[in-house]
Amino acid sequence: MQRRLLQATIAAVLVAVVLIGVPVGIFSALTVRGGIEDNLEVRTLAVARAVERRAAINEPITEDLLSPWVGEGSQLPLSIRVTPARGEVVEVGDEWPDRAVVARMETASGANVQVAISGDAMAFRMAQVVIFVGLAALIATAAAVAVARFQARRVAAPLIYLAASAEQLGSGQVRPRTEDSGIEEIDLVAAELSRTSDRLAARLAAERQFSADASHQLRTPLTALSMRLEEIQLMAAEEEVQEEARIALEQVERLVGVVDDLLKTSRKSAGGTTEVVHLKEVFSQQESEWGPTYAKAGRTLVFDSAGSTSVLATPGALAQVLATLLENSLKYGDGTTRVVCRPASTRQSVVIEVSDEGAGVPADIAPRIFERSVSGGKSTGLGLALARDLTAADGGKLELVKAVPAVFQVFLSAVPTALDPDHVLPPGSLVAVGRRRRRP
Repeated sequence: MQRRLLQATIAAVLVAVVLIGVPVGIFSALTVRGGIEDNLEVRTLAVARAVERRAAINEPITEDLLSPWVGEGSQLPLSIRVTPARGEVVEVGDEWPDRAVVARMETASGANVQVAISGDAMAFRMAQVVIFVGLAALIATAAAVAVARFQARRVAAPLIYLAASAEQLGSGQVRPRTEDSGIEEIDLVAAELSRTSDRLAARLAAERQFSADASHQLRTPLTALSMRLEEIQLMAAEEEVQEEARIALEQVERLVGVVDDLLKTSRKSAGGTTEVVHLKEVFSQQESEWGPTYAKAGRTLVFDSAGSTSVLATPGALAQVLATLLENSLKYGDGTTRVVCRPASTRQSVVIEVSDEGAGVPADIAPRIFERSVSGGKSTGLGLALARDLTAADGGKLELVKAVPAVFQVFLSAVPTALDPDHVLPPGSLVAVGRRRRRP
């Protein structure tokens, strides 16, 4: 695309140069030539008047009379030749040029006045103007190419970024991160891509919830059936009954394996493991896990209410990320550790903020805090690096937004209430397992 934009711009500039630059160059050269010739005519008239005044008082024409007209205000070197009616020819100025542009005039007394300039000098003046116009055209072309390259990059970069976002969506990132490019058409495509990803995320979440509920509701009666068949096998005295029970039990176990395989295949084909996660549940689980530990250390752990906020994430991965941040705050922080959830500045995103009142992250390691083997203590430094990778795998990001005191933020894609699987697909008897009653 960049090459096409450059080619189109260069072609447009070349057309403009041909249609405008060439006529301008020719017109400028003719204007210079006309100016020189007009100046030559004016000087010829002035010399003729001076010669006529001398002839009127019967004084000879001398070089002293003509010399001031040679160098005074002339654009090019002049050669003047005066042939009086009576007397010798008088010449002043440079040697009469071979290729001369001559202006002639006859006076009333019969004197012939000729003023000449070099034709080569006039051609050089005209060539200078043409060269100047050509240089201006080259500069304009170079400027147009530079602007075209800038505009091509400005247009191509958002398209490449949009293609990468689409690739993320296809590889399992249910909510690719998109940014405004400033180009209305591309932003419209990005917005539609985001809406499509939201719809896909809701459908995937609903399918996963359906698969999980179906698997759970199928396993319960299958487990009961297996136990019943085992009892029959153990209690039956006839070998034929035991054999039939054993065969039926194998069929039930095979059916359980088929259900598990179908569930795994469904999750794998759906791409990724992200699903709708209610932050209220995650916060409650982390508070029950870390609250006693903080209290034992004489610290306070506060979780703000998450309300009905839901995000797209892997439940185990999100819990691991929060556990890593809480563990680091307990080790290296001080005072009250607070976990806050609020909408992010970007559209349809949620930020989880973990902060404390300690001394913060040392300035020498703050820029590299998420690198492996970088730690403020004696730990391996793998915790934050792994937490950042887990967050990125779910289409989010983990950042250190403030070093002193330490403030970490986890950005995740939010799920609109209208697309929440609990609303799209309410919990209930998704699969009815049992005997079908016959109609009387």
